[in-house]
Amino acid sequence: MILEGTVLRGPAFDPVEGRVVVEDGEIAAVEEGSARSEDIILPAFVNAHTHIGDSIAKEAGGGLSLDELVAPPDGLKHQLLRETDREEMVEAMRRSLRFMQDGGTAACIEFREGGVEGVAAIHDAAHGLDIDPVVLGREELAAMEAGDGFGASGARDGEFGRERTATREADKLFGIHAGERDSHDVNAALDLDPDFLVHMVHTDQLHLERVADDDVPIVACPRSNLVTGVGMPDLDELAATTTVALGTDNVMLNSPSMFREMEFAAKLSDLPAREVLAMATHNGAAIAGLNCGLVEPGRDARLLVLDGDSDNLAGARDPVRAVVRRAGTSDVAEVVLGAAD
Repeated sequence: MILEGTVLRGPAFDPVEGRVVVEDGEIAAVEEGSARSEDIILPAFVNAHTHIGDSIAKEAGGGLSLDELVAPPDGLKHQLLRETDREEMVEAMRRSLRFMQDGGTAACIEFREGGVEGVAAIHDAAHGLDIDPVVLGREELAAMEAGDGFGASGARDGEFGRERTATREADKLFGIHAGERDSHDVNAALDLDPDFLVHMVHTDQLHLERVADDDVPIVACPRSNLVTGVGMPDLDELAATTTVALGTDNVMLNSPSMFREMEFAAKLSDLPAREVLAMATHNGAAIAGLNCGLVEPGRDARLLVLDGDSDNLAGARDPVRAVVRRAGTSDVAEVVLGAAD
């Protein structure tokens, strides 16, 4: 497979005219030269924090507080999850995964409710699709063993020391929500030595120093934080402290669109477009341990091709900035996620 156009190459996403050569599902070469296409070729997205099960309750719970919406075990989402039969759940998750795939998302890091059965359900939902959910089980150690790690709700909800130890011994991911409602659970979350933190809206200087010292990545979900009314993360400060990735969080509250999340993050902060694009691609891939997120030889060919001559993107002077702040699903020309011959 050969893709031609403006290639956002390497970790700096340098726009170069040329082509990407794909062989056996891997990027074999990135070659500069004249291109016969106006397409823009970039890495596919990695959505670094999702709750895909909430697809059964889109736009439910308007006006409720964060705790009323999502706090275990009696928040609205948990009530609705318990009331939903498996077939309906799997189909709802499949539709969200397909939406994400069609919008150029290669993978997501999913905090999956429902124990072992919840992990099995999202695997069934993803069957036959090219998007790869990295599934962090919840509620029981067996769910971690059945999935790719453990996703903890937050230090205020439990101690999670046993789960952290077991996850480390299994060499799997351990992520935990922290600093979403307030800063009171951040130190306890950091004491668990997590592989990554989610949210970090509310932080003190001590927390940021600990994050920097331990090099703990953070997944920010600014649209979700806005909707739930908990405040907004200081993306500039977080990015100056550690690696930051982007997630769309709860499908009940937000469309799982990385285009929307990127645009919102870019306009919320003073970060360069290249840094925001890294948050939506390479940084999430690094947290998940995936060999994608950059257009360079040796990476898995998980790529997004945008029509640079669409009515929306035509005339853009800065292709990286246009991708981050302007592009949307209507500009998608091709999504390359499977192995290519």
